[in-house]
Amino acid sequence: MNTGTATASVQYSADESFALRMDSEDPLRSLRDRFHIPTGANGKPLIYLCGNSLGLMPKGAAAYVQQELDDWARLAVDGHFTGHTPWYSYHEVFRDKLGRLVGARPNEVVVMNSLTVNLHLLMVSFYRPTKQRYKILMEAPAFPSDTYAVKSQIRCHRFEPNDALVIVGPREGEETVRLGDIESILEDHGDQFALVLLAGVNFFTGQVLDMRRLAAAAKREGCTLGLDLAHAIGNVPLALHDWGVDFAVWCHYKYMNAGPGAVAGCFVHEKHAANPDLDVPRLSGWWGNDPATRFRMHLEPDFKPVASVDSWQVSNPPILSLAPLRASLDVFDESGMDRLRAKSELLTGYLQFLIDQMPSNRYQVITPKRSAERGCQLSILVNENPRGLFKELEEAGIKGDFREPNVIRVAPVPLYNTFHDVWRFAQVLARHR
Repeated sequence: MNTGTATASVQYSADESFALRMDSEDPLRSLRDRFHIPTGANGKPLIYLCGNSLGLMPKGAAAYVQQELDDWARLAVDGHFTGHTPWYSYHEVFRDKLGRLVGARPNEVVVMNSLTVNLHLLMVSFYRPTKQRYKILMEAPAFPSDTYAVKSQIRCHRFEPNDALVIVGPREGEETVRLGDIESILEDHGDQFALVLLAGVNFFTGQVLDMRRLAAAAKREGCTLGLDLAHAIGNVPLALHDWGVDFAVWCHYKYMNAGPGAVAGCFVHEKHAANPDLDVPRLSGWWGNDPATRFRMHLEPDFKPVASVDSWQVSNPPILSLAPLRASLDVFDESGMDRLRAKSELLTGYLQFLIDQMPSNRYQVITPKRSAERGCQLSILVNENPRGLFKELEEAGIKGDFREPNVIRVAPVPLYNTFHDVWRFAQVLARHR
């Protein structure tokens, strides 16, 4: 029997009985029953390890959507003010739970648009280049949509991306970025950067950046800090307000389980969000206006921003698309991110342990080994026949995802994945030649 030491002094074992025992003793095991687990062609539940791409549907989501459909049918336009949850203020129901999840005050978070749209809106406010301070610092590999957005914003200010965009990537022979390299660039050239834009968790490698440390580094050099939290929210604990992050954007369809193309979210620190005097420029629309005068239309020709992140809203929210997020936030709020993180470290550590038992020439995990430096995703570089392995996994009822040219990403999500899921995945991995 192979054993190893895991987080919280749990002694891992490669025996199936260990995985079954861990599941039976898991204090969060009932959460799995609150999600729909898809089935394969044989009618059996899939081993779903793709929550880093699209989270599973909470069973409570349908009731929230149905309530809004019922109110629409019963009340029509009056649903804006007399519905079960009035549509006029619907976006406000997310403030408290979402704020607790990302470590923000209620007036610092809002649910709106999509991630890239929100990134553009916030860059209008927080990328304000000058002749001296005009560069943007990002890490590699960055999610492509972020790069497209950043380059287009740079061009809008009549700078050249080849000059204004600085990318910090892994050193030669390494797979992840060293925080010290980011800090060194800021220390040496910080007065050139108008914006530092980083991912909280890298989409490709699964590396968790030390957001507190990098926020402090950016602040020392007078740089604005923005974060893309698409792979961080619902995955790792966050404390955006206390860290002093200027702004952040994220989606809700991965670990947040709010459905395909779900409405996204954003954070603006209170020091900016509570400023109603338009010292921070923004693109304005009617839903960011003072709600007391929002419906006065032509009688109020001048924009009066809400003294919160709500002032970055441009249009009224899509109620039917927002409703599923309420079901997911219910689960997160009841279980608590700290407890989910503790289970996540055990699950992901168990997966790493099982892979470590295999011949080292087959696979290389490019995600950091230290639990503090990774979330619940492992990116596995497959040295031979990666497409063949991915096909084997699918035929065995295992759903992960493939990233060119030879990386398979798998995410044992603590809300609905089990230790036995991880064990069964490892059995297929071990058989591959």
